[in-house]
Amino acid sequence: MNRFEAFRALHRAGRPLFLPNAWDRASAAALAARGFPAIGTTSLGVAAAAGLPDAAGATRETTLWLARDLVRLPVLVSVDIEGGFGATPEDVAELAADLERLGVAGVNIEDGRPGGAGLADPALQCELITAMKRTAPGLFVNARTDTYWLGAAEDDRADDRAERAEETRRRAAAYLAAGADGIFVPGLADEGAIAALADGLGAPLNVLLPQGGPGLSRLAALGVSRVSTGSLLFRAALHAAVDSACRALEGAPLPAGLPSYADAQDLAAAYAPPSTRRPGRPG
Repeated sequence: MNRFEAFRALHRAGRPLFLPNAWDRASAAALAARGFPAIGTTSLGVAAAAGLPDAAGATRETTLWLARDLVRLPVLVSVDIEGGFGATPEDVAELAADLERLGVAGVNIEDGRPGGAGLADPALQCELITAMKRTAPGLFVNARTDTYWLGAAEDDRADDRAERAEETRRRAAAYLAAGADGIFVPGLADEGAIAALADGLGAPLNVLLPQGGPGLSRLAALGVSRVSTGSLLFRAALHAAVDSACRALEGAPLPAGLPSYADAQDLAAAYAPPSTRRPGRPG
């Protein structure tokens, strides 16, 4: 199988792909070294690490640079491209073609608008998806809909839930008809809603690993085909860094199992391009 076929084959209802999300080369290399077969990127982590806002279209070049670096790792790579980093379907399609040529196996594209400004017109979103698949037919396009993130009301009445579920189904059906390969619904955590959507979708359903919600085995039983960590690992790394600094300041023991300086160097050297490998290191 080529990389596109291999990536698609990992999306199995009842045995989902667990996709950890990295934010830089080091985090991705560490995950690759642990044997994860595929790694995604987190747009929040990529943006925050560069001092830029998430979901504002500000990290196109940063994302491309990172993708170019990550495809050297012995894993399949999926890239979060926010809303597509382009003003027109042609712009977004050009990015998709660039990523496919680099060796990326898949992308996420979202319909949430910057600054919580609601959801994109589904017809326009379908144009983006169709343009992407026309120029990058092998790329696994994971069409994300933010109906459960941007549409959730604080009082969350039964009719609100029903309307949100129906809007999610409508958008999912439209995006799949436009050529999307899978549907990603972050914020979807209710077991009944997950099972109902997965059962009628006819394509891989991707959800975020919900904190305090059903775990991986339960999501598998509900029919989910892919479970992502999103920004969770990036946020956990921030917490661990600050916690370790505070422990050191207070004279408390540091967490066990931290990689050594040599471990970090070896990890970088193992996947570095030949011109940057340290002298004396085997290829």
